[in-house]
Amino acid sequence: MSEIDSLKGELQRLQEKALASFKNAADLNALQELRVTYLGKKGELTHVLKGVGKLPPQDRPVIGQFVNATKTALAEALDSAEALLAVKEKEQRIEAERIDITLSGRTSPRGALHPVQQGLNEMTAIFSQMGFEISEGPEIEDEFHNFDALNIPQEHPARAMHDTFFFEASDEQQAKLLRTHTSPVQIRAMKNCVESGGEPPLAVVAPGRVYRCDYDVTHSPMFHQVEVFKVDKDVSLAHLKGVLKHFLSAYFEKEIDIRLRPHYFPFTEPSAEVDIGCVFCAAKGCRVCKGSGWVEVLGSGMIHPNVLKSVGIDSEIYSGFAFGLGVERLVMLKHGIPDLRLFFENDMRFLRRMGVSK
Repeated sequence: MSEIDSLKGELQRLQEKALASFKNAADLNALQELRVTYLGKKGELTHVLKGVGKLPPQDRPVIGQFVNATKTALAEALDSAEALLAVKEKEQRIEAERIDITLSGRTSPRGALHPVQQGLNEMTAIFSQMGFEISEGPEIEDEFHNFDALNIPQEHPARAMHDTFFFEASDEQQAKLLRTHTSPVQIRAMKNCVESGGEPPLAVVAPGRVYRCDYDVTHSPMFHQVEVFKVDKDVSLAHLKGVLKHFLSAYFEKEIDIRLRPHYFPFTEPSAEVDIGCVFCAAKGCRVCKGSGWVEVLGSGMIHPNVLKSVGIDSEIYSGFAFGLGVERLVMLKHGIPDLRLFFENDMRFLRRMGVSK
C-alpha cells in the first residue's frame, strides 16, 4: 500500500470516529471538547497532517483535497450536532421551568392601614357626610395660634415646659412648639376666612398629630386628635349635642346615649365633658366604666367670645361650637384595646388581630 493510500485510510477512520463521537455528545460542553480534540491546533487531524510532508511533491495536492474534504465534513457535522444539542437543551430548560398552574399560589402577607389611620379615616368621613370641610395645619406652631388666640392664659399649666415640647428661640423670636392640640387649625381657618374677605358660616373638621410630654397606659407623647367646629348665626348647645350624638352613634355603629357635664376649657364657654353610655356593658356598670355606666370621651363647648374676637369675628352676630376628640381613645373603646402603647409597639399579634397584617 502506497503512503498516500495509507493517509487516506487514516483520514477516513478519523472521520468515522469523529462523526460517531459528535453524534453521542451529551451536551454542548462535551461537543466543544470534541471540537478541540479533532480540529484543534494539537488535535488528531493536525497529527495526521504531519505525514503529508513525507509525501512526494506531486502527491501532496491530491491528499490536500482529501484533507480539506475531511475537515469540511467534520466542521459541518459539528455545527449540525451543536444546533441539535442547543434545541435539546432549550427544551429541557423550558420543561424544567414549566409552571404547574394547577398548584396553589404562594401568597404574600398583605398590609393594611394602621388601626389609628383607619379610625381617623372613619371619623373624618362621618363629618364630611355631615357637611364639615376637612382642613389641616402645621405641626410646628407658635404661641399665638396654639395658646393666645385660644384664650389660654399665660399661667395655664399647658404652657409649662413639662407639658409642652418647645423649641429653643432667641429673645426676639416668638417661641415655637409642637402643637398640643389641633385647635390651632380652628384659628387658622377662621383667620383665613376673615382675611380673604369672607364670613361665616364655617364648618371644619381638622384631623392630625399632636404632641404632649406624657406617656403611660392611656397617654402617648404623640397621638392623634380631631378638632371639629362650626361658626354661624344662632349656633347653640343643641346643635353641638345633635352633632355629637349623630357622630358617636355612626362611629360605634349603634345608638349611643350621651350626656354633657359642665367643665372648664379656656377656649369654650360654656364648656362640657362628653360622656357616652358604656359600650362594653350597655351602661349597666363594668370595670371599664367603673360601675357608673358612663365613659368620658371628649371635651366640648361653645366657642369663647375672646376666641372669635382674636380672629376678627363679631361674637355679637356669630356664635359657634367646638370639640376635640382623641382618635386613639375612641379606637380603643370601639375595639376593646386595653393599652394605648399597643398602637406604637408594632406587635404582630396585635396587628393581626386588628387586620393590619396576616
